[in-house]
Amino acid sequence: MENTVIGFPPLTMAVFAGLAIFALAVDLFTHKNDKPVTLLNASLWSIFWVVISLAFAGFLYFDHGPEVASLFITGYALEKVLSVDNLFVFMAIFAWFKIPDALRHRVLYWGIIGAIVFRMIFVAIGTGLLAFGPWVEIVFALIVAWTAVMMLKSGGNDTEEEDYSKHIAYRFGKKLFPVWPKLYGHNFFVRREVLEDELKKPENKGMSLATKGTVFATPLFLCVFVVEISDVLFAFDSVPAVIAVSREPLIVYSAMIFAILGLRTMYFVLEALKRYLVHLEKAVVALLFFIAGKLALNATNHLFHHGYDIDPNTSLIIVLFVLMIGIVASVIFPEKEDDSNVSNPNENV
Repeated sequence: MENTVIGFPPLTMAVFAGLAIFALAVDLFTHKNDKPVTLLNASLWSIFWVVISLAFAGFLYFDHGPEVASLFITGYALEKVLSVDNLFVFMAIFAWFKIPDALRHRVLYWGIIGAIVFRMIFVAIGTGLLAFGPWVEIVFALIVAWTAVMMLKSGGNDTEEEDYSKHIAYRFGKKLFPVWPKLYGHNFFVRREVLEDELKKPENKGMSLATKGTVFATPLFLCVFVVEISDVLFAFDSVPAVIAVSREPLIVYSAMIFAILGLRTMYFVLEALKRYLVHLEKAVVALLFFIAGKLALNATNHLFHHGYDIDPNTSLIIVLFVLMIGIVASVIFPEKEDDSNVSNPNENV
């Protein structure tokens, strides 16, 4: 472990904050409309975030020397590798909530904002939060495995959920705060007076509002909440790993943040590929089972010290191998065109 000390030089802090805020602002402005992110767009934005990260590494090189820049790049690469699992969990969460493609960027954007805050807290208190990690990780592993089963049963059916009143997240969330059981545009919250008008619509007949509360959360907010929880749980592994590279808080935090900020566009690259490669979703389901097993194995190792866990390099190799199988299978065994979707030339129009 390196113990290089650079402290918190004002110029370095300003460059880090300036680059991060500038890139976030450009990203938000570019994707302010609720439109699905294309493969080309996602790929270009992924390159953009890598360039921004390397620009900060270049600044560290010239201002603090090659050793500090090397520590940043090492921490950045490690966080990227450890965040790969998060991509598949994001995909599972969106499938679970049946969030439309056009709204996923908005959920991930605010999820990343929350991750920036939580990572700051984690870095500030070091690995102390690991004391709460193992049992929570086991529960989360079961949830990930259960979600994979649901994705397997759905058979790739991504139709939008009309009514969330039976959804487990809605049933749990409404015990904590008022929740409206339907999506309302891209809103996270809706005021009571607006929903009172919604109740007058025929499709909402039989629905009612909680007696208390002037503002109601929507399922989109519940989705953001679950995304935040998943990021916090994955941070139990990634924060200690990056801290092991360097105990310099600025290096650790900047490496994590730049890696996380680029994670969102990496998700859309994977999501877009899934649309073109018909068997890639099966590979994603297989990886969710793997991630669930990995979380459970690592958590039980913390609890019972059985000595078995899966290191980041092995995990990355397995992820790439399974994804490659999904890609090759899609090329060799393309999806057959559904005859029912082919129009009959003799059919009356």
